[in-house]
Amino acid sequence: MDLFTATGAWLADPANWTGPGAIPQRLVEHVALSAASLAIAVAVAFPAGLWTGHTGRGRRLTANLANVGRALPTLAVIGVVLPFTAALDPQAGFKLYPTLVAMVLLAIPPILVNAEAGVAGVDADLVEAARGMGMREREVLAKVELPVAVPIVAAGVRSAAVQVVATATLGAIFGGGGLGRFLVEGIAQNDDGKIFGGVVLVAGLSLATEGIFALLQRSLTPAALRRPAAMVPARAGEGPAEAR
Repeated sequence: MDLFTATGAWLADPANWTGPGAIPQRLVEHVALSAASLAIAVAVAFPAGLWTGHTGRGRRLTANLANVGRALPTLAVIGVVLPFTAALDPQAGFKLYPTLVAMVLLAIPPILVNAEAGVAGVDADLVEAARGMGMREREVLAKVELPVAVPIVAAGVRSAAVQVVATATLGAIFGGGGLGRFLVEGIAQNDDGKIFGGVVLVAGLSLATEGIFALLQRSLTPAALRRPAAMVPARAGEGPAEAR
């Protein structure tokens, strides 16, 4: 049986779609972990990026922290955090919290950098005109800078979401749930169909995440700012990417 046939047979097997540890359960675990990680990262990085972009303070520090965050190997982060979280909670502290912490650290840099760059890149004349109309700084940020920066800010969240979904599989190495369980179990059982079935599921979820956040990014962007060329997320070591 070739690899494609084995993978298709595993995905088509009804036994893999029902019961404990089946595909729906692992999918829910994976989405829940990814959503929680992204929510925490947004809560931390989004306000910090907006403040830095609006005030111009700490921009170099923000860039340096983002570069450090990008350079941290996710698997190493899980390994370093694990002894501390396991000491606090022998169950979730071993299987869940290390991966959650690592995913949050993975998601923060693109959200932070894009939020800061998006707000900082708003036309200075537009900002000064808003201030000249008597708007307070908070109003300038909320009513002028943030709406204009939405495409870049949303691109950062979109990039972070896809990275988290694709990388959360590593938590299965330490006994965590999610779609990564199929890869770990498939390797242990020498089951190529299970391994690559898990790969297909992770890839499919990543593509679905990309599509959902692309639609969300477009819907949040004011009509006047929509262009045929879409904003793309920043890559490691770069600022926000230009429209392509």
